[in-house]
Amino acid sequence: MGRGGHGLVRVPVVVRAGAAPLWWLGVVAAGVGALPDGVTGRRIGVLTGAALFIVVAAVVAYARRKRYDVLAREATRAGKYDVLQSRSVTVRNWRRGHRWWLAAAFLAALGTAFAVPVAGGAVLAGVAAGLWAKAAWLGRRERDGDVLLWVRVDWLGRRAGAPAGKPVKGYRSTGVAAGDAAPGGARRTAAAGARR
Repeated sequence: MGRGGHGLVRVPVVVRAGAAPLWWLGVVAAGVGALPDGVTGRRIGVLTGAALFIVVAAVVAYARRKRYDVLAREATRAGKYDVLQSRSVTVRNWRRGHRWWLAAAFLAALGTAFAVPVAGGAVLAGVAAGLWAKAAWLGRRERDGDVLLWVRVDWLGRRAGAPAGKPVKGYRSTGVAAGDAAPGGARRTAAAGARR
């Protein structure tokens, strides 16, 4: 980037980028997984799946919250020459970087149906629900602070990794009108300009 600027992506957008594909893969895997009786039987599989959905969603939603909180509290103002990446590009890059992981997770969820019906799909759907919950929590934090949180693209790596991982040294902040994603990472109803 010219004059010391960096490419920035919205933190909640990265968090929720995998939620939609994981949700639908989980729903499909759970539906297909309900067909075989498996080792445990269908009824036990469904009950196990429901319990796993709740546990996994809670774990994902609350994982690394302290780290996110510290990074958000210490966020510095984005610079004049920083470039804000659009929501659609961020989502596309994340999904492209994780497509083989998503495919492997789906196949694993289908495979577990022969042991515990529905459970594997419920786990994927639980991860998705947890990611949406975490993004919503970040959105509330953004609204409370009247800022949007961004992270440098180069700190996420080629596969658009976790926005609270070890390579991430800090967040940048902008006003709430910046970019094309609302607080929490959802698509804006009326897109604002890409600059602050």
